[in-house]
Order: sequence, then structure tokens, then C-alpha cells
Amino acid sequence: MPTSLPRTLGELRQSEYEVPDIKTEMRRNLVRRVRAGEDLFPGILGYEETVIPAVENAILAGQDIVFLGERGQAKSRLIRALTGLLDEQVPVIEGCQINDDPYNPACRECREKIATMGDATPISWWGREDRYAEKLATPDTSIADLIGEVDPIKVAEGRYLSDELTIHYGLVPRTNRGIFCINELPDLAERIQVGLLNVMEERDVQIRGYRIRLPLDVFVVASANPEDYTNRGRIITPLKDRFGAQIRTHYPPTVGHEVDIMRMERREFEDLDVPVRVPAFMEEVVAEISHLARRHPQVNQSSGVSVRVSIANLENLISNALRRAVRNGENEAVPRVSDLASIGPSTLGKLELESYEEADDEALLEKLARSAVANVFRRHLDAGEFTDLVARFDAGHSFETSDRRAAGEYVEDAETFPEVAAAAQRLKLKQTPAMTASVYEFVLEGLHLGKRLNKAQVSGGSVYGG
Repeated sequence: MPTSLPRTLGELRQSEYEVPDIKTEMRRNLVRRVRAGEDLFPGILGYEETVIPAVENAILAGQDIVFLGERGQAKSRLIRALTGLLDEQVPVIEGCQINDDPYNPACRECREKIATMGDATPISWWGREDRYAEKLATPDTSIADLIGEVDPIKVAEGRYLSDELTIHYGLVPRTNRGIFCINELPDLAERIQVGLLNVMEERDVQIRGYRIRLPLDVFVVASANPEDYTNRGRIITPLKDRFGAQIRTHYPPTVGHEVDIMRMERREFEDLDVPVRVPAFMEEVVAEISHLARRHPQVNQSSGVSVRVSIANLENLISNALRRAVRNGENEAVPRVSDLASIGPSTLGKLELESYEEADDEALLEKLARSAVANVFRRHLDAGEFTDLVARFDAGHSFETSDRRAAGEYVEDAETFPEVAAAAQRLKLKQTPAMTASVYEFVLEGLHLGKRLNKAQVSGGSVYGG
């Protein structure tokens, strides 16, 4: 691209600037970025060996794409990241509604303008982010929204209905030479789906019974839930056939991937002078709850368990720890096992059960939380290392935990057990009072779930031993 951007068609020709079609442009930029070792889809984790290679293949093949996946699988984020494969700016004929290629204009108005003005035809430059348009498919979406409609004002000015200059273009033509996304494609009415057929294949449109040749240059991407996409009647077969690639997304394959996403996506505030430190084992517990839910027979798997559940749960866990620290006048907030009681509001509304009875969801969440803590405990610690601690509790020692109890009260009891400090060291955690309280609770709950310690529920908390 020249250092000074051309402003007329003549200047553009003199610069020998090449204007590729959208799919060639994306192919070239994909190859260039791969050769440079760049991250094609920053912030997309867990798809490196599955989804991303399929996306790269589709782009190299010049195919339109439909992404199939349950909610919370980063489909929209992945689609929006495709704009990174566009040029920073492309030339368009100034004032054109459909961003016409100066060398090969599609609309009659631009062809007439070039015929009249020639090389003096003004050129403007269209930025990368503006070349993406997104439409959520809803039952009330119309052909006018997507393709266009006859403008009665232009007809009143004396033009014929068959004159393409009477059209007020919809979202798809206005995204010409860009990326157009339809979210939740099966929710689009079948008669509207038919309107997309010509856009994707024959490259012409029909409005009010008039066939208008409009060779649009659009990269079409769609998202859909697999259950809706495969049900007969929800999406017409000819439209499915127009998409060159059908790519299945999935949830994070490992707890580690989920934790990385949670860390990246959770909202952070810096308005308080109480720092928040989240031990890695508590992040793992939150992620493990979601992973267990995605395999549990009582949870509706076709609905899915979104990664947003994990993110919201981590945020609630941190909020409860922060609330405790503020009330107790502590200088650090660290989530602990007793804070898991706070994730109900961020979980229960997002889980769909196969059959629902009163309090079924609360009992399921409690079961998932216990299993998650047990799994993470076994992953990092060995119950056999706490023989002396278990012996003292068996001999009559007891300790009450609560999500309201101050960290200092935990430290006083934990200091009598060297195994707690050893566990913190193994977990690679700095032993501050709040962190020690978190580790102590984790150890006690892990030993209880491993059937080494007794536990009784009391008002506002739990008592171990005794």
C-alpha cells in the first residue's frame, strides 16, 4: 500500500494497488500471519488442535462457515476474531452504500459515476473493524433487514420499481467486501433463509419480485446450536448445503484450559484497597464443578454448561471473600471452601436439569462441589501426609469453619499442625493469614471427603472432628 492513500480512482490505478476479493484477501493474510508465527485468534483457548485447524482449512479453501456448538463455547468471539484476517483498510467508491470495489463496481449508481467522472471518481478507505456486521436471527427478521426493500421516497421521485436505484439496501449488501455473521441461524424463518440462497451462491438478490443482479463479495459465517441445526424444518437443506464448512466447537478440554479462560475473562475492580488473591486450587475447584456438570446425567447436556458459569462462579467466590475481609477489617481477601456456598445464584439459573423437582438443583450443586473439592485435593495432596492431624482430631480436637470467620482464628489453630504449612508449601502459596485459612479449610474438607475426618453442619458453618 502506498504511504499516502490515493483519493481518486486515477491515483489508485497509478499506485498499482491490487483489490482482491474478500476470500483471497483473508487467505493471503492467514498465510502471512502463520509464516510470521502470529497468534491468529488471541484469547481463544483450548481450540489449538481441534477448531482452529478446521477454521484455517476453511479459509484457505475459500469456504463460508457455520459453527455448531452449545452456549458458552466462544463461537461469537471466534467469529469476531476473523476480522484480524482482513486488511487494515480497503478502497471503496466514496458514498457507495455497498462499499463498491473501485475497479469492479457492483451497483449501477457507481458504474454510472465512474462512467461520468472517470479517474476523478473519489475514493475513500474502509477500516477493518467496520467491515464486520452481525445479526441475531430472530423470528421477526425480515428480507428487508437482510437484503433490502424498495424505498417509497425514491419511487415517488419518479423511478420505476424495477430500478435498482429504488432499493434501500439491507445489512448483507451493506457488508459487501466484508464479513457477515448470522447468530443462531436456525431461528431465522424458513422463507427468510430462502432469501440468503442467491446471496451465497448465485450472487443476485430478489426484492418485491424483481431480480437484481448484485454480485456481492461477502464472507458469510453463522452460528447455531447442534440440536436446532439438525432438527428437520429448523434450517432448510439448500442453505446448509451453501456453507462449505461445518465446524463443531466444544467446551474447554481440560480444567487447566477452563482456569485460564476464567482468569482472562473475570471482571476485576481496583476501587478497594483490599487485594484479592485466589489460590490456584480454588480456581480448579470452580472449573472442576463445570466439568463435572457437563458429564452429569441429571444435567441437560444438549443445553450445555457454559464457560460463563465458571467465570460467574469465580467472581461470586471472590466477592464473598472480599465481603468477609471488609467486615472483619482484614488486609487481604482469599476465597476458601466455605465460600462455595455463595455460587448458587451464579449457577442454578444456568443449569437445566433433565427433570426438575423442588430443591433438586441445590442438592445437585452441593454434590458437584463436594466431588470437585475431593478431586482437586487428590490431585495435589496425599491424605497419608496428615496422619498426625487426623489422630489429634480423632482424639477429640475440633474446629469450626465458616465463610464469616476471621482468618486470624484459623491461623491460631492451624499453627498447631505443621502439616498445614507443608501443604501450603506444596501448593506453592505464600503463607499469609488469609491464605493459611484457605489452605486449612481445603485440607480439612479434603480429609473429610476422603473419610478421614468427621464433619457436622451447624448454624452458619461446619465443625470438623469432635
